[in-house]
Amino acid sequence: MTAETDHDLTREPVAAHEPSPRSGSIALVLLVAAGLVAVAVGLMTLGRAQAQPYILGILAVLAMVGLFNLFAFAAGIIRFVDRNLDDPVMGRIADHAFDGLAVTDPRGHVVYSNAAYLTLTGAAGPQDVRPVERVFIGNPDVSEAVFRLLKAAREGKRQQEEVRISGHDGSQGRWLRMRVRPLGTGKRETRYAVWSIADITRDRERQEDVFQELQHAIEYLDHAPCGFFSVNPAGELAYVNATLANWLDYDLAEIGSGGLKLTDIVSGDGASLLTAIVAVPGEVKTEVFDIDLRMRTGKTMPVRLYHKLAFGADGAPGPSRTLVISRARDERSDPDRAAEVRFMRFFDHTPMAIATVDRGGNVVRANARYAKLGQALGLDSASKSIFRAVNSRDRHLLIAAINQAAENQADIAPVEVALEGSKERWGQFFVTPVDGGENDAEAAIVHMLETTERRALENQINQSQKMETVGQLAGGIAHDFNNVLSAIMMANDFLLNAHKPTDPSFQDIMQIKQNATRAATLVRQLLAFSRRQTLRPQVLDLGDALSDLAMLLRRLIGEKVKHETIHGRDLWPVKVDVSQFEQVIVNLAVNARDAMPDGGKLIIRTANVTAEEAARLAYKGMPAADYVRIEVADTGTGIPADIRDKIFEPFFSTKEVGKGTGLGLSTVYGIVKQTGGFIYVDSEPGQGTSFQIFLPRHHAEPEVQVEQPAPVVGAGNGAAKEAGSAADAKPRTDLTGQGTILLVEDEEGLRALNARGLRSRGYTVVEAENGVEALEVLEEQSGGIDLVVSDVVMPEMDGPTLLKAMREKNPDIKFIFVSGYAEDAFEKSLPEGQQFDFLPKPFTLSQLVAAVKETMAKAG
Repeated sequence: MTAETDHDLTREPVAAHEPSPRSGSIALVLLVAAGLVAVAVGLMTLGRAQAQPYILGILAVLAMVGLFNLFAFAAGIIRFVDRNLDDPVMGRIADHAFDGLAVTDPRGHVVYSNAAYLTLTGAAGPQDVRPVERVFIGNPDVSEAVFRLLKAAREGKRQQEEVRISGHDGSQGRWLRMRVRPLGTGKRETRYAVWSIADITRDRERQEDVFQELQHAIEYLDHAPCGFFSVNPAGELAYVNATLANWLDYDLAEIGSGGLKLTDIVSGDGASLLTAIVAVPGEVKTEVFDIDLRMRTGKTMPVRLYHKLAFGADGAPGPSRTLVISRARDERSDPDRAAEVRFMRFFDHTPMAIATVDRGGNVVRANARYAKLGQALGLDSASKSIFRAVNSRDRHLLIAAINQAAENQADIAPVEVALEGSKERWGQFFVTPVDGGENDAEAAIVHMLETTERRALENQINQSQKMETVGQLAGGIAHDFNNVLSAIMMANDFLLNAHKPTDPSFQDIMQIKQNATRAATLVRQLLAFSRRQTLRPQVLDLGDALSDLAMLLRRLIGEKVKHETIHGRDLWPVKVDVSQFEQVIVNLAVNARDAMPDGGKLIIRTANVTAEEAARLAYKGMPAADYVRIEVADTGTGIPADIRDKIFEPFFSTKEVGKGTGLGLSTVYGIVKQTGGFIYVDSEPGQGTSFQIFLPRHHAEPEVQVEQPAPVVGAGNGAAKEAGSAADAKPRTDLTGQGTILLVEDEEGLRALNARGLRSRGYTVVEAENGVEALEVLEEQSGGIDLVVSDVVMPEMDGPTLLKAMREKNPDIKFIFVSGYAEDAFEKSLPEGQQFDFLPKPFTLSQLVAAVKETMAKAG
């Protein structure tokens, strides 16, 4: 324990060359102990009564000394000193350190400093030592750094600053590194701060020398007579020297700021050559390439690249180092080099992939397009076997062609094979032998042209032609079959009129009618596929239409499938045939139900799609316009990719025999396309299916009249719809009438039945087999013709031609066209402004009579 005053602790720092002397001694302790023992022995020789005053006196003295020490310790006059502080090794480490060290108390007074600190701060002795902030006070270059250090010291944090001290009288300045940290982690120790100051002038000078040398090296490289660039593994230009930047007409500062890639300065597919080098872990490769670089202006310049690339231990490529030699002047100085440059340009810029191969199919040399193809197919490099670019099932065809070339056979037929890869790609290979003489390294030259797009276009054209052919066939069959059905249904109506419900044959007649109706439904599906059906378009709110279908859909899909309809807000109107639109939704819902045998969810969503959104969707064949989208999605088994493109084909079905006609989705496709819309399918096996239907937005026109028949198509729509609804939904009680009707029909049996039915309702019927005969009958008929009921498709003269001829003689004559085709099939043949009504086949007797009476009742 040593006694030191507070003044000595805080005001008189001890320098490293004046260590504090050790206080206290073991000899003194032994001497005090021996004295106390001697006094005790001496007192024992005296009597008890005589020794008592002496004992009390000694105890009083000892008590007084002890009490004084307690007060002195409490007041800080004396303190216990850790013997470790007096350790000569620890003390000398701090005292003789190269860096200046100082310890300050909470009030900022220096309580310790070593010799280096005195030297760096310019103190003459321990009594002249000053804290850091007082040493550098008034120096504007250092004041901010010292302020940050003082703040860190008060907060008990670590801080480091490097400052430059200007020299006096023109002398060179110094660089100092100043640090501050708390003395320890204890509460009392954190109030003390340890300061260190190091002179780093020589380190800074070395750094500046290195920097200057680096600047010189960069300057030498920048102005070298050849170009140089470096590319990182991401394909970005990490460095370009000034010479190359000047050649390419780029600003060097702009390149240094990043943003340019290798593909920005390399013309064509030349960048693929540099990125197609095979990786060999731990090796460095140098390749030579003759390619064209692209300038900022778009012009090209021929160059030779010496491309050096190092690979890491894991095979990952590092930054490249590429020397660029311009060959633009070779064309004038050396004709041979000019020819070589032209050849390399032809070789690398041809749209065909070219490679020379040996007898085993290994690529000896390849152009840039082949390197790019190899990367697209996932091949490691252009030096691999060419057979790896071909699908395994077609690989033998290319092997045979190269073997023929190796035997110097000429006129080798081109080989078209499937290419390797996850997507379906095709390529055509042209193989020719190499006349190499004694050189067996190259056995054949292979030219490859990718034919994927060409085959896709051919398949699309073939598919379109097939669909068109099937559509024409279906339409023709439907037209002829409608005539047969019309005769069956008309004769069936006569039988129903002649038999009462109690008649034993009445049920058989009703069975005939039901089967005829089913046949008519099948014919409508064929016409829907061929887009030749009769549509009754009207402005429709899809939200209301789908709400009306909800109950029917629930009955169709059953209890296992949960149905949900999500309506879009403020849906635009569309113009569609209501019954045909319902058929589309029902067919899709039934297909969804069949795809979810164990149950699932059927979701129907509607939404408006603006022209901008339609353009972003980028569906093939759909122009940018306003649409209303109807999405029919399920959570079923999905559609495999190999049959996804076939689902809209007629008679294509994945269902068991007898459980589907294969016309459901083809009918949906035909209805949507005839309406002017588009339909697309998105599906993944096991993830469900989503059909996206886009119907064009309807813009109301003031001149459109809904109730009155419009010219050409509109008139036909109104009459047929009203006639059909009157006959089916609300039959008229009085279907008799008067007047002369000219019936024109090339089918003799059907014509006879129609004439019989009209005569049974009180009309006078004149028959004609075709248009020519009908004109003759019109000339011969003295009483005039009130109405013409004519077929559309007839030999010698069709219906539209007959209409024009009769209107020239009698502009007010009324017309009803009957046909198995839609009005769209012949409306373009009619002159503008012609009025007519239309009745689609097949029809019943009541529908025919109702249409005739409706048309006869109209004002001429």
